[in-house]
Amino acid sequence: GLGQSVWLDDISRDLIADGELGRLIEAGVSGLTSNPAIFEKALSGSRQYDAQVAELVRQGRREPQAIFEALAMDDIRQAADMLRPTYERTQGADGYVCLEVSPDIARDTEASLAQGRRIWREVDRPNLMVKVPAT
Repeated sequence: GLGQSVWLDDISRDLIADGELGRLIEAGVSGLTSNPAIFEKALSGSRQYDAQVAELVRQGRREPQAIFEALAMDDIRQAADMLRPTYERTQGADGYVCLEVSPDIARDTEASLAQGRRIWREVDRPNLMVKVPAT
């Protein structure tokens, strides 16, 4: 190779559940990136999230951002686990899954740092890359 990595700019529970992400990793995809628009597309285009949304609401979570984060973090954890062998084989040079801090706080450095640290703790995977959106 030429020192380049193939990353997928997409994530959805369907992609994980139907085995397509696994096939793509076997074919050489070595990283995955996400952003709020990608998750919005995933959430609106799949019934895979309905049961978890209903359960979160039953647990008292009503804030859309909190529900979104819970769904996104579950998908990110699963994808990170699938890419963990790549991460280990490359000694951390590859095999990452990205999750972005909210663009709504992009101009607030302290809030962005706090959210990024919280995401890092809650996802709890060494191959998570927390992205900070540019403005």
